[in-house]
Amino acid sequence: MAIKTYKPYTPSRRFMSNLSSTDITSKPSVRGLLTKIPISAGRNNTGRITSRHKSGGAKKLYRIIDFKRNKFNVEGRVSAIEYDPYRNCRIALINYKDGEKRYIIQPNGLRIGSLVLAADSGLDIKVGFAMKLKSIPIGTIVHNVELNPGAGGAIARSAGSYAQVMGREGKYTILRMPSGEMRYILEECMATVGVVGNEDFINISIGKAGRNRHRGIRPQTRGSAMNPVDHPHGGGEGKTGSSGHPVSPWGMPTKGYKTRSKKASDRLIISRKKK
Repeated sequence: MAIKTYKPYTPSRRFMSNLSSTDITSKPSVRGLLTKIPISAGRNNTGRITSRHKSGGAKKLYRIIDFKRNKFNVEGRVSAIEYDPYRNCRIALINYKDGEKRYIIQPNGLRIGSLVLAADSGLDIKVGFAMKLKSIPIGTIVHNVELNPGAGGAIARSAGSYAQVMGREGKYTILRMPSGEMRYILEECMATVGVVGNEDFINISIGKAGRNRHRGIRPQTRGSAMNPVDHPHGGGEGKTGSSGHPVSPWGMPTKGYKTRSKKASDRLIISRKKK
């Protein structure tokens, strides 16, 4: 997908870039697949801010995506490629033979009129086809992979991401994650063949602060610019470096500090991600 640049009419416009929208074929047309999500702006159920630097952002409707791909042995055809404001990849509207319509994540190479099919096993290895990991050959590139059978895809769903089937051992399939981590996944979990589309998303330049405000991201103030009462890095005459290791406003070490706690699923990790 092409990166679109602009003439520098303003200083911020000079460095701003965006993705071409020529691949988008229509606007949302199925009302039943759109819903409103309350905007929390980083606040929890008691109204306290638990995630800082968040705001409401531009108004948008959530598209209900079929992450489970559990419509087995029913042929579907791609009828539209649409924009989704809640994710960085495109979504494809599927018309099934029984009349039902669903959204799926658009993998690279899926076009209008392409056949889409999901089954337990016995399918060809084609882009957009979904099946259980036990039926996918070793070496295949997949996305939208489940962590627990029937729970819906949770791995490799963002633009340009993918996982790779590396081998099998007992009831588990060995999967190389997008981070490079090697992990056991139950062979009963569903996965979709192909790489998630819109892979050039990583190359766009935001260009100005206003675009991030539309995305719901508020400005962030450096700790060294605050007073000592507000941040451990604050205070001092003139510009000063932080004494010791950098920390959060509450004293938790940052920049490389390990925060992952022991989990039961750690036993399924063969090797950690590559540095």
